[in-house]
Amino acid sequence: MSSEELHAPRERLSDLTYATHQALVSLMEELQAVDWYGQRADDCDDEELKAVLIHNKNDEMEHAAMLVEWLRRNVDEFATQLAKFLGVDGPIA
Repeated sequence: MSSEELHAPRERLSDLTYATHQALVSLMEELQAVDWYGQRADDCDDEELKAVLIHNKNDEMEHAAMLVEWLRRNVDEFATQLAKFLGVDGPIA
């Protein structure tokens, strides 16, 4: 997957840029897992398995939220944009 690859040589990237890359790729993977577990849960006829899949989906949401918080704490523009849109009433766009 191209999102896992660096688009510039590692030695030319700052430590923050590289760490941010790791966080963003991890966030994409967590969000993809949320989607997969959600679809599997919807498609599942076994109620006990469905409950496990929903539990796993929620765990992936927790992981995604932790990564977003890391980005907020470490990338100033992320913090700015999150403050602008999260928990604010009214139109998003």
